[in-house]
Amino acid sequence: MSALAQPDVSCVCATESDTDAAAAALAARLQPGDVIVLTGDLGAGKTRFVQGVARALGIDQEVTSPTFAIHVVYAGGALELNHFDLYRLESELDLEDIGYWEILEGDGASFVEWGDKFPDALPVDYALLDIQVDDGGNRVMRVEARGPRSMHLAESLG
Repeated sequence: MSALAQPDVSCVCATESDTDAAAAALAARLQPGDVIVLTGDLGAGKTRFVQGVARALGIDQEVTSPTFAIHVVYAGGALELNHFDLYRLESELDLEDIGYWEILEGDGASFVEWGDKFPDALPVDYALLDIQVDDGGNRVMRVEARGPRSMHLAESLG
């Protein structure tokens, strides 16, 4: 754990309603410039969590995995939502082509799937949300705060 990291906060979501509740709790604390890095196996529920956040923010658009688009922005809610999927990118240099850093510093909150692939491209303060599926099919969410702002976000899941 880095010097800036805070203690982990965890929750277990047995149903999609539980996942939506966790996403809504986090959404209620989001502010422009917040960054949440999502990790977990394929199919663990990263995009599903972002869908819950979007609903909680009042975004009416259908949220889908941005695997092929790399970045999708959802507007029309309480806060603009940026959704990245860096799975297909080969190099950190590819981030420049999509305006990654400018978007992270913009007016919305950003959710970055597979963001841990490029650790040097992460901001100083972000929340790392790892989603795993246990043997019982529950989503186990563990969030690690990487700064004071993200600690406030992490507490929403505790």
